[in-house]
Amino acid sequence: MPKVLAILVDGFEEIEAVTPIDLLRRAGVEVTIATLGDTRTVTGRCGIALQGECSLGDALSREPGGYDCLLLPGGPGVKTLRESTEVIKTVNQQHAAGRLVAAICAAPLVLLEAGILEGRRYTAHGSVVEELPNTLPDEAVVVDGNLVTSRGAGTALQFGLTLAELIVGTDGAQRIAGEIHQMPDKGN
Repeated sequence: MPKVLAILVDGFEEIEAVTPIDLLRRAGVEVTIATLGDTRTVTGRCGIALQGECSLGDALSREPGGYDCLLLPGGPGVKTLRESTEVIKTVNQQHAAGRLVAAICAAPLVLLEAGILEGRRYTAHGSVVEELPNTLPDEAVVVDGNLVTSRGAGTALQFGLTLAELIVGTDGAQRIAGEIHQMPDKGN
C-alpha cells in the first residue's frame, strides 16, 4: 500500500490539508498525519482543529524506508515548517531519494528553504511571489519530476487528484474523481 506523510502545524490551511488527505485515503493510500513537537492537536488558520496521529520523529521512525510522498499544506503555519530543521532535513531526504515532495500555496517556500527549487518548474500562491519570482502564475498544479506544487485552496482538489494519479495511477484517480462527482473542466 502506498504511503504518504502529511506534516501539519498550527496555522495550516484546512482545505489544502484535508482535501488531498481525503482524496488519497479514498484512493487506498495510507496517509500519516504528523505534527511537530509534543502536541497532536493542531489548529488551522480558520480555527478548525485536527488530530495528528504521531510526531514527525515517530512517523519517520515508523517508515525507515521513507514515504512515497511528503505532503506540505500552506497557510500561516508555513513559517513554522520553514524554521524546522527536522522538516527541512525530511524534505531533503525525500527529494534525494527521488520520492514525491508535494507543496501547495505558500508551502513551496519550504522547498526554497531546503534548496530544491533551483532550475525547477513550480507554482505557488501569489502572496509569496517576492521570494519565489519564478512561480508559474497561470498553472494550478505543476509536476516537475518528483516535485508537485499547487497555487492554493482553490486548487486543492486538482492537487489531490494529481497526487492520487501519481501514486495510484490514472484509473485510481479517475475512479475517485467520479465518486466525488468531479466535473470535467470545460475551459470556462
